[in-house]
Amino acid sequence: MCCQQAVLQSSFSNMSVYGPVVKIHPVVLASICDSYERRNEGASRCIGTLLGTVDKHSIEVTNCFSVPHNESEDEVAVDMEFAKNMYELHKRVSPTEVIIGWYATGFDITEHSVLIHEYYSREATNPIHLTMDTALQSSKMSIRAYVSAQMGVPGKTVGVMFTPLTVKYVYFDTERIGVDLLQRTRVLPSRTKGLTSDLSQVGGSAARVQDMLTTMLAYIDDVLSGKVAADNSVGRFLMDLVNKVPTISAEDFENMLNSNINDLLMVTYLSNLTQAQIALNEKLVLL
Repeated sequence: MCCQQAVLQSSFSNMSVYGPVVKIHPVVLASICDSYERRNEGASRCIGTLLGTVDKHSIEVTNCFSVPHNESEDEVAVDMEFAKNMYELHKRVSPTEVIIGWYATGFDITEHSVLIHEYYSREATNPIHLTMDTALQSSKMSIRAYVSAQMGVPGKTVGVMFTPLTVKYVYFDTERIGVDLLQRTRVLPSRTKGLTSDLSQVGGSAARVQDMLTTMLAYIDDVLSGKVAADNSVGRFLMDLVNKVPTISAEDFENMLNSNINDLLMVTYLSNLTQAQIALNEKLVLL
């Protein structure tokens, strides 16, 4: 089958064509890196199934899992039964996530990729193929997404062309906490960083909001004084921001803030109290 098919990767691999936008969540990238680090000895790359949701204009990749496989220069074997069982287990946890394609570590698309893509074409409609350069051949972890299209002369050799799609990185609020924590480890010599407390996170968020408000007010003052030319797009964003601010008096806002802070302090106190009780119980059991 390999000799009857040709793999053509678009020479404009750094450019996107018309098609859906691929939105990737951080947990997917972390999972792919983890599966690459845990790959079998001697394996050049790892592959896996991509899960997520699809709409008219975008494909959102929210989860993935690795699939065992063996490949050599002449053949490739994929544990399809394992992939099906894993997908059934994922459906029990996240019924809304469906198979949207597959991933492979590495920089290039090989002939074996065509065979694997054929399998996923039976599991999903027009699946995507995601590649991650874990070997850093381009001095960075390049991440690309493709869709395939049949090409060739009818009755003759049939080829598959992989055309690139636009890739964007998105995250949920819970994922943002982990991403920010990983970013802070980059500047630390030990490359380690512990989780901050809830109050510290609230303080950091308030400081960031204050910095953004200071920047916004400085820009408005510069526009009013004529130092900076007015930008209509920025003005529309500011108007949307003002319209989203709820109408509330300063006294009501202060009461609401104090009430939420008291609730947070109570939860923190109960959490610490529970930890102390558990530690005390462990000590008593050992006596």
